Amino acid sequence: MSIVSRPLRVWSLVFCLFAALGASSASAQATGGNPTLDKHLSRIDLGISGIGSLTKDVSGINNLGVKIDQVPSSTLGALVTVRYTKSPYMGLEFNYTYARYTQKFRCNTGTQNFPCTPGADIYFPGGVQNNASEYSFGYVIHPPHEFFGAKPFISLGAGTTAFRPTTRGGQGLHSRARMTYFYAAGLEKELTPHFALRAQFRQAFFKAPDFGENLLTIQQHTWTIEPGVGFVIHF
Repeated sequence: MSIVSRPLRVWSLVFCLFAALGASSASAQATGGNPTLDKHLSRIDLGISGIGSLTKDVSGINNLGVKIDQVPSSTLGALVTVRYTKSPYMGLEFNYTYARYTQKFRCNTGTQNFPCTPGADIYFPGGVQNNASEYSFGYVIHPPHEFFGAKPFISLGAGTTAFRPTTRGGQGLHSRARMTYFYAAGLEKELTPHFALRAQFRQAFFKAPDFGENLLTIQQHTWTIEPGVGFVIHF
């Protein structure tokens, strides 16, 4: 029996949620409409964006006194956002991001007991391939002003990012999660009452992952920049 990946399960859950909402809306309209239901549905939107994932390199000392550079690769990923907007200055959102990249660990400065060549991969040659998934909630505002015919938004919040080494390239390491904080700002251009384009800049902050290995723990914080473009479906 095949195993369904976690990203696919999340996408399936989002699809089922909005299919159910759409069916409820259609049913309400067919029966003459439900003002309360219609009001809440009109406040919900689903955004799907492609994002870049650019993470800052960090350096720190592990439990053996060896200074290590963490060098994550840049990659592309996806961002799914569900929002409930009550008013321009009161809204909530749930975010799910997914990106797959390689986390490399390189020698910066060795010790007498553990000499190493600066710049060379250390402990795990070739790096650790992993899937990074963020699950977060945030507060959103939509200032009632337009820029170049587009509506701005600003959001900030917190959640967790799960780092899951892949089966073949994950070096047999374990999955670990990190507390994550984020902010985002962007513009939405409505093309129809139910469809819009979205462009945004997003930045997430978290402690550098170590996959449960003391040799990789450097107790340093890093960040990921996630510029993105996509579309929004309004109900």
